[in-house]
Amino acid sequence: MGKEERDAYTIRADENLGEVKIADEVVAIIAGLAAMEVEGVASMAGNATRELIGKLGMKSLSKGVKVDVLEGIVTVSLALNLKYGYSIKDVTGKVQDKVKTAIENMTGLDVADVNIRVAGVQMPEEA
Repeated sequence: MGKEERDAYTIRADENLGEVKIADEVVAIIAGLAAMEVEGVASMAGNATRELIGKLGMKSLSKGVKVDVLEGIVTVSLALNLKYGYSIKDVTGKVQDKVKTAIENMTGLDVADVNIRVAGVQMPEEA
């Protein structure tokens, strides 16, 4: 089994039409974009390797997102940098709801967990 098969999940199979598979990278991108839409989220936080790659100009839309899919059930882990002055509890709750809804609506997969790690707080820039 190749890498493509290992990282892709069947979301629909029909004998007459064929099957639809979705890559875990796509689910990660959906999660990252949904998280960034929530007010109070400054940016996604990634590991050191991804941070270096980002600085070199190769941007990854799934930075700071880890997705595990097992038998159609998704577990998402996000690392976020939040803006200073926002309630961590409120922002992370909104992110969890938004990510869960986005993945379920766009892929048809069930989301079991949306785990968030607050990696930092972005301070406002002084004028």
